Amino acid sequence: MKTRKVILLTLICSITLIMSCTKQPYYEIPTDASGKAVITAVSTTTTTGVTALDDKFTVNSTLPNAKSGDVMTAELLKLQIPSWGGTAMQNLPLAGTKKTVTVSSDLKSSVTYTRAEAQMVNIGDYVTFTLSGATESGYISTITLATAMAVASPKSVGGKAVSIIRTPEVANIQVSVTPKLAAYAGSLTVKRKNSVKASWETVSGTSSTNPFQVPIAGSDFAAGKDTMYYQFTATVGSLSEVATTKIIVSDPFFFLKKSATIALGGSSAGRNLFINAAVAATNANAIIAVDAGSLVIHGGSAWAVGDKSISFVQGTKALYDGNSVNAAMTSFAAGTATATADPNNPYYIFKIVNGANPSDVYYGMIQIITVVPGVSVAFEYRIGNQYAHLSVIQ
Repeated sequence: MKTRKVILLTLICSITLIMSCTKQPYYEIPTDASGKAVITAVSTTTTTGVTALDDKFTVNSTLPNAKSGDVMTAELLKLQIPSWGGTAMQNLPLAGTKKTVTVSSDLKSSVTYTRAEAQMVNIGDYVTFTLSGATESGYISTITLATAMAVASPKSVGGKAVSIIRTPEVANIQVSVTPKLAAYAGSLTVKRKNSVKASWETVSGTSSTNPFQVPIAGSDFAAGKDTMYYQFTATVGSLSEVATTKIIVSDPFFFLKKSATIALGGSSAGRNLFINAAVAATNANAIIAVDAGSLVIHGGSAWAVGDKSISFVQGTKALYDGNSVNAAMTSFAAGTATATADPNNPYYIFKIVNGANPSDVYYGMIQIITVVPGVSVAFEYRIGNQYAHLSVIQ
């Protein structure tokens, strides 16, 4: 009996081993006449998109597994309450959107829907697109009605992003209008008001080309009113879109804060305050320098020539921490300006004259951090009180 069990067990193991070595048809892969596997291409379906300034959109499909002349069915689906009852929204076929599409000789198809057909009214409305036939299919899960307008934060004339401050300097709000069907060829209507309850007024001076540049200055704001509301309207035929933004004005402040060290002798005895770079005391870009064994700061000898100069007035910690351009300039005008700054006093206001133009005058403040006697001075400084300065200061 024991011998029979051993023989039976051996027989089962042998059969299992033979079966495991037999080639199994795990997948039915289609082959051509030569026996080579046929790998089918994947269809693609895309849309031109649609914005609030477009009255229609097109869906294009490439159908590599279809045949020329094949008839496909296109349809839009939209979230809606079923006609048979219930309260839950379902993604169901949209009435009036079923269309037949014939595959062209290049195995492509195209179908166009109007916004009215797609029931797209408000920004964010969307539909689902389906394409089906005997040989191929296509699908786009969401086609969304998008805005055609983009409003950027204010930039200076030189293209630098800026915060609007209460000065007459002009910056620009950039408004781009980009419909999908064609480049925007219209104008931009701009209105503004200086408080929520104020009346809208039309703004002049907007550039005539897209993207549009809308001028704004801190002097546009009334005293005691720090918020300006803007309304931008673009129009294509019977379609219009309105975009809005609001700008908050600030009292003037120094835009940039930097740290630096100047040391006696060598290549770091001077400093180019515009780009915060160490240079030799005799370098033509050394706006400030120390030399002759003294850590007293003064204008660089090779830079402070002609119309160029730097002068200093003692400041205070409160003035430095407050970062107010108006307060700094008032204190400078009320103080006694000198050509040097003794690092034993930790705070100074400075005035740089770098040329004959008003934009060549830079105010700033210095805070002395550490002094190593006979060796170096480490300091922090604030600079940049005009938009125009941002094209020079790095």
